[in-house]
Amino acid sequence: MEGQLQTRNVPNLTEIELAAIESGNNLADGHARYELTASQQKIINQLGEMYALAAEASPALLDQKAQSAFLTAVGQHSAMAGAEVLSCYSSSVAMEITARSLYTSGVRRVALIHPTFDNIPDILRGAGMDLTPMSEDSVMAGSGRLPAGAEVLFITTPNNPTGQVLLPEALTHWARECASKDAVLVLDSSFRGFDERAQYDHYAILVQEGCRYIIMEDTGKLWPTLDLKIGFLAFPRDERLPLHRIYTDILLGVSPLLMLLVQRFAEDAQDGGFSELHRFIRSNRALLRKRLSGIPATSFPDADSRISVERLALPAGFTGSDMRHALCERGVHVLPCRQFYWAEPEAGERYIRLALSRPPEMIRTAAAAICACIERG
Repeated sequence: MEGQLQTRNVPNLTEIELAAIESGNNLADGHARYELTASQQKIINQLGEMYALAAEASPALLDQKAQSAFLTAVGQHSAMAGAEVLSCYSSSVAMEITARSLYTSGVRRVALIHPTFDNIPDILRGAGMDLTPMSEDSVMAGSGRLPAGAEVLFITTPNNPTGQVLLPEALTHWARECASKDAVLVLDSSFRGFDERAQYDHYAILVQEGCRYIIMEDTGKLWPTLDLKIGFLAFPRDERLPLHRIYTDILLGVSPLLMLLVQRFAEDAQDGGFSELHRFIRSNRALLRKRLSGIPATSFPDADSRISVERLALPAGFTGSDMRHALCERGVHVLPCRQFYWAEPEAGERYIRLALSRPPEMIRTAAAAICACIERG
C-alpha cells in the first residue's frame, strides 16, 4: 500500500528533475551541466566534419568503435570479446528492454538493492516484477544469500545516491551465488566513469564464475553534451533471455553521428579527460562540504563517495521533501531522498541529494540557500 500511495501522491525523481531544468540553480538531475573542457570543445568544433564522416561510414562499424572506446575507457577490457553489446538512446531504454525480456521469459522475482534511483523499481514493477529489497550494506559487503525464490539480483554500482561500489570480492560472491541458482545478475553501472574503484573488469569475473549477467553502461552523466548520450546493454552471446528481440521491438539503432561523438569523447576521457573530470567533481564536493561544515546537526553520510552527486543528512525536524520545497522558493532545486528508498520511503526523508556536475558558483549558491533555510528553521 505504501508503494501505491507513493506512486499516486508523490512525484517521481525524474518529474522533479524536469521541473528544475529551467532553473538557474538546478542541482537536481545528475547530468553534466558545465563548460566543456578545452579538448572536448575541439571535438564539438569538428561536428560538421563528423557529420560528413558518419554519413559515409558503416553504422555497424561506428557502433563497434564507440562501444569499444567507451568500454575500454572504463576498464571493461574483455567486454567486446565475450558479450553482445546493444546501443540504446539511454540507460532507461536499456532498463525497459531488460524488464520486458525478463517478463517475456516468465521471470517475476527480483531482489533489488535498497536504496537506489526510483526509476529502476518503477520500470521493473511496471513490467510486472515482484521486488524484494536487499540492504545496500549487505550487498556491497558481499555477505549473504539471495532471497528465497529470487530469479534476478539487481545491483546499482556505484550506487545512486550513496556512491557505494561493488568491489571485486563482492562481485565474485554474488556471481557465484547467482550461478549456483541460475539467477541473472543485473548491474547498472551508469556512474562507473566517476570512480576508478568501479573500473576493474567486471565481465572477466562474471565469465570466470559462469554467471548469467546483464550490464547497463551509460555515458549520460559523464560529459556536458546537452544530453546527447548512449546507454549500452551488454550480456553473454548465449544468454537465453530475448534481449535482442525485445531491443528490435523498440529500436532499429541509434544515430551514427551520436556513436562517433561518444567514441571521440571516450577517447578523450582515456587520454586524461577522466582525470580532469575526477578533479572537477572532487573540488565541487570539497566546496560543498566546506560551505556547510558549520551548520549544526548536518552531515555528509557518504564519506568516500566519488560520483557526481552528494547526499546531505538534515538536522532533526527537517525532512528532505520539505527542504526541497523551501529551496525551490529560493530558486534552488535539489532532490529529496524519499523516492530513492523505494521500499521504505520514510527512511529517506532525512536526506537531500545535490548534483555536483555544475559550475562552482551554483554549488556556492545552493550551500548558502541551505544554510538560510536551516537557520530560519
